[in-house]
Amino acid sequence: MLQGKRITLLCGHYGSGKTNVALNLAYRLSEQEKKVAIADLDIVNPYFRTKDSSNILGEKGIRLICSEYANTNVDIPALPQDMYVITEDKSLDIIIDVGGDDRGALALGRIKQAIIDENNFNMLMVINCFRPLTQTPEDTIEVMAEIEAACGIKFTGLVNNSNLGNDTTANDILKSLNYANEISRITGLPVVLTAFNESLESEVKDKVPNPFPLKLQEKIF
Repeated sequence: MLQGKRITLLCGHYGSGKTNVALNLAYRLSEQEKKVAIADLDIVNPYFRTKDSSNILGEKGIRLICSEYANTNVDIPALPQDMYVITEDKSLDIIIDVGGDDRGALALGRIKQAIIDENNFNMLMVINCFRPLTQTPEDTIEVMAEIEAACGIKFTGLVNNSNLGNDTTANDILKSLNYANEISRITGLPVVLTAFNESLESEVKDKVPNPFPLKLQEKIF
């Protein structure tokens, strides 16, 4: 599915659903009995964070790398203290939730060169045609260019995670395929996953490329 790369970076605009995709990729890797870590490099304190799923990650033996301020009332830019584990511990399969748009991508600066030098990564853009600033292929590609410029790493693939939250229907998923295919055509990047709520699996699994049903994260208050 991801060509066996050790590091998978997930980028996208705010609200694209990166965190849900990142968590589910980590779950899948752990089911393959791999040594897995998930890193949250978002430098702000967004509504959904991987920290919300720390209990289930622990149960699955997945290491969580995130800022000490995640899920606190302290809203300051902060990177995880142990972020260098990402590039130094080659025994780990790493899923990285990079953060929203180009500002989030700047957080990669400290480890970017080590990732490029190792050359064992996927850089995936999570796209969602139902978000206000990525409704068209052209707008989405513009955001992609801003992220690439900020982090200095080129995208290798796309994840179509177009959804309307709990209101998403199977038809919404199917309608998003033309959008994703057009971005793929223009950029030359493959759609490596088409993500959707697992409750819709029976309706869409055989109708979309590379189906990826998601267990949706719940917000902890």
